[in-house]
Amino acid sequence: MRPALLSRLVLLPALVAALAACDPAARAPGAASGPGTPKPVAARPSAETLAARDYYGRVEANYLAQDLLRIDGGETDAPFGPDDLAENFMRIAFYDEFTEEGGRLVAQSRENRLHRWDTPLRLNVEFGASVPLDQRETDRAAITSYLERLSRLTGIPMRVTAWRPNHTVMILNTDERGAVAPRIAELAPGTSEAALRSVTAMAPETYCTVFAFTSGTSATYSDAISVIRGELPERLRLSCIHEELAQSLGLVADYPRARPSIFNDNEEFATLTRQDELMLKMLYDRRLRPGMTLAEARPIVEIIAAELMPGES
Repeated sequence: MRPALLSRLVLLPALVAALAACDPAARAPGAASGPGTPKPVAARPSAETLAARDYYGRVEANYLAQDLLRIDGGETDAPFGPDDLAENFMRIAFYDEFTEEGGRLVAQSRENRLHRWDTPLRLNVEFGASVPLDQRETDRAAITSYLERLSRLTGIPMRVTAWRPNHTVMILNTDERGAVAPRIAELAPGTSEAALRSVTAMAPETYCTVFAFTSGTSATYSDAISVIRGELPERLRLSCIHEELAQSLGLVADYPRARPSIFNDNEEFATLTRQDELMLKMLYDRRLRPGMTLAEARPIVEIIAAELMPGES
């Protein structure tokens, strides 16, 4: 999430998903299939999409002028110790930000169990027809590189592939986002009408959203869908990529006291910080288990935080 703007959104409904077990190589969307294949072109964007690009360009410029959307990690001016790390982790991993009430998603913090993946992550990227081709290349490269980093931190194999994806990232302009409900329902039949509306009628202050799914009462994720505004300029899109993919792994909430961190509503950091890396390592430590309550996990979390930051306070 980001400022008081609700610029991120996480919902964790249940979905039974069937996964298969073969792996042909996937070709990136837009890649030529052979000699003589016409080079793909992006569709002409609508006036609404062009206006949105201008608007979010001004939003990003305003953030950057305030030294926000930082990509330096915060090591020089945002110290934290093991106690901070443990507290921030518990607030981010054990609390949901949103709940569904009256067919709408509303901001409401409530304690939940620990959730995470225990299977390899196969992530596919889908672009709206009017997203420029050079932007698609930039975003695909950023996602591929970031997945490698997340895989090293968590120990979960992750890669970009169109084969049997269990996480689909959609980068869509206004032109495509309003009509994406059938595609989301195809990927995740359990998605609620409220969740679908949060995408198709995305509020201007919302930049991106992620839905992570479990099967029945399980606390282990089986699928995820992220939706990112294609009209965002590069730093804001990168910020969405970093936060949504990390949130989809189980760091589901924002906490205003977490610093340095992307899991904070103040938009200070655009990319994963050192503390965020440690929280991901903590989340996938084998001493913690999906389904654990906060009370069960607290003493273990405090031990792991002290181990990750020996001699620091």
